[in-house]
Amino acid sequence: MRITIIGAGAIGSAIASFLVRQPEVAQVQVCDARARNLQELHDRLQTSRLRSFQIDARDHGVLEPILQGSQVVISAAPPQLNPALARLCLELGVNFCDMGGNDQIVRQELDLHEEAVKRAVWIVPNCGLAPGLVNILCLHGIDQFDEVEAAYLRVGDVPLDPHPFNFRISWSAEKVIEDYTNPVQLIREGQLETVEPLTGMERIRFEEPFGEMEAFYTAGGLSTLAEQLAGRIQVLDYKSIRWPCHASQMRFVLGLGFGEPRSIDVRTHLTYRDVLVRRMRQRLGGHYEDAVLLRIAIHGRRDGQPCTLLYEMADRYDQEQQISAMRRCTAIPTALVALMIASGEVKGGGALPPEQVVPRDRFYRRLIEHGLPITHRWYEGYVDITHPDPERALAEPPAPDRKSQKRQPASSR
Repeated sequence: MRITIIGAGAIGSAIASFLVRQPEVAQVQVCDARARNLQELHDRLQTSRLRSFQIDARDHGVLEPILQGSQVVISAAPPQLNPALARLCLELGVNFCDMGGNDQIVRQELDLHEEAVKRAVWIVPNCGLAPGLVNILCLHGIDQFDEVEAAYLRVGDVPLDPHPFNFRISWSAEKVIEDYTNPVQLIREGQLETVEPLTGMERIRFEEPFGEMEAFYTAGGLSTLAEQLAGRIQVLDYKSIRWPCHASQMRFVLGLGFGEPRSIDVRTHLTYRDVLVRRMRQRLGGHYEDAVLLRIAIHGRRDGQPCTLLYEMADRYDQEQQISAMRRCTAIPTALVALMIASGEVKGGGALPPEQVVPRDRFYRRLIEHGLPITHRWYEGYVDITHPDPERALAEPPAPDRKSQKRQPASSR
C-alpha cells in the first residue's frame, strides 16, 4: 500500500517513521516545502520505502499527481489547509485523515459527508491524541456498559523538567492560545453546556515523579464528541493536565489582553496575540523531554451494579529513538486510523471523526501492540479520578456543581 503524508515537521516525520516500519506499507510519500525537513527525514530513516517531494501543499496542481494512487493521505500540515486538501482528495477518490486542531475547520471537512458517502471515500479529521485517541477510548469504554452515567477525560503533555515556566509547547502556540480562550463545550445533566476555559480546577495525582498535578477545562479536546453523546450520558467533560500553577499564570497573561486578536497600534498589523505567539515560541518551544499523562474514568452500570472503568497511561520521552511522548501519542493513533482505512478494513465512506469510523476494540488492541502503555481496570462503585490508587468506591456518582461551574473531586463530596 502507498500512503502520502503532507508535512514533514515534528508530527509528520513521526508518522512517517512509524509507517515505514509496517510490513503492509510498500511506500511512504512525504511532501513538504522545506528541503531541510525532508533531508533530515531521509538521513534518519534511510529506507527505500520513503520518497519525498519538495512542494507547497497549497499548490494543488503539482500535488495532485503525487496523491493519485495513494490509499490514504495524511495531513500534518497547518489546520487551515485541511478543508481544501480534503476536497482535493475527495475529487481524486483518495481517503484523507488529519489531526484536526480547530473545530470550525473540522466542521468544514465534516460538511463533505454526503459527497464522501457517494464516492465511497473516507474524510477523517481529529485522528491525533485529543481529539482522537481520547474520543475513541471514551466510546470504547461506553460500549462495555449497560447504562452509562458519566465520563471524565483527563490528558496532557507535560515537560519532565517543569522549570521555569511549568509548561512547554509540544505542538503549536496558536493552538494553545485557542484552547485557553475559546468556549468549552461539555455535557451536564444530559444537556450540552458551555463554560469558560481555564476554570473547573481540580488537583489530580499521579505516581512519582509527577505527584500532584492540576487539571482544568480547555477547548478543543472533545471536538464533536459532546454533540454525539448529548442525551445519552449525564456528564461528560474534558480537562487538560498541567504542572501546578500553570493555569493561574496563563489567566494572568491572558487577563492583560495578550490573547486578543486586536492590533497593538494603528501603525502596525501586529496583534497582541501575534506578540504572545512569538514569545511563547521563543521561550517555550524547542527540544525537551516530556510525558503524556492520561486518565479516563467512565461511570455506569453493568448487570445492574454501579462500576467504573478506568483507562490510564503515562508515556515518557523515548531516549533510544529521541522522540517525544507527544509525538508518539499523536503519530501512532493517526497512523493506525490511516492503516485501517488503507487496508480496506473500514468499508464504505463518509466524513466522520475516527471514533465513528474505526472498529474501536481492534483499534484499542493495536494501540497496545504498537507500544502505547495504556491500561484499563474495572472497579466496583464510582471511584475518584483524581487519585492514582482509586480503590475507594463511592456510594453515589459524582455530580457537577452548577453554581461554581466546577466538578468537585469525588473524594471531597
